[in-house]
Amino acid sequence: MDMRLTDGTEVVIRRIRPDDKQLLASALGRLSDESVRGRFLAPKPRFTGTELRYLTEIDFVDHFAVAAVLRDRPDLIVGVARWIRDRHRPAEAEAAVVVADDLHGQGLGRALGMQIGDAARERGIRRFTATMLSDNLAVHRLFASISERLEVRHDGATDELVAELAA
Repeated sequence: MDMRLTDGTEVVIRRIRPDDKQLLASALGRLSDESVRGRFLAPKPRFTGTELRYLTEIDFVDHFAVAAVLRDRPDLIVGVARWIRDRHRPAEAEAAVVVADDLHGQGLGRALGMQIGDAARERGIRRFTATMLSDNLAVHRLFASISERLEVRHDGATDELVAELAA
């Protein structure tokens, strides 16, 4: 899917691929400490080889992920969204979205969220769950925008979100 962000930046949203390992590792290295903390809830200086395989060698049935790359720099991942189906509750999946710092507020997170929401519904998933820092208001807004109903459970510094996907 091609998209023009509000600042005019052109991106392509595509399925993540096994050959994205190095691009994904580089993308993590470009995130600010705040963005890393918002996505992983703790410092994350690098991915291990095992993590990179897990994040890029996926089946698109129980684990689905898309990457956003710049149209004129397809070797630069600027956003990733994914969900992983819960084995015990197959209509539920844990979801996550991260966007490069310089593209925050441009509509990319919502586009990524819509993309994984559509893919989830097509595969019988009706709810996304997510654990996030309570102060991560951008992700709270993102989940609210892609859900029909959003339930938030506060647990200290983190929130557990359950988003009923819109039909």
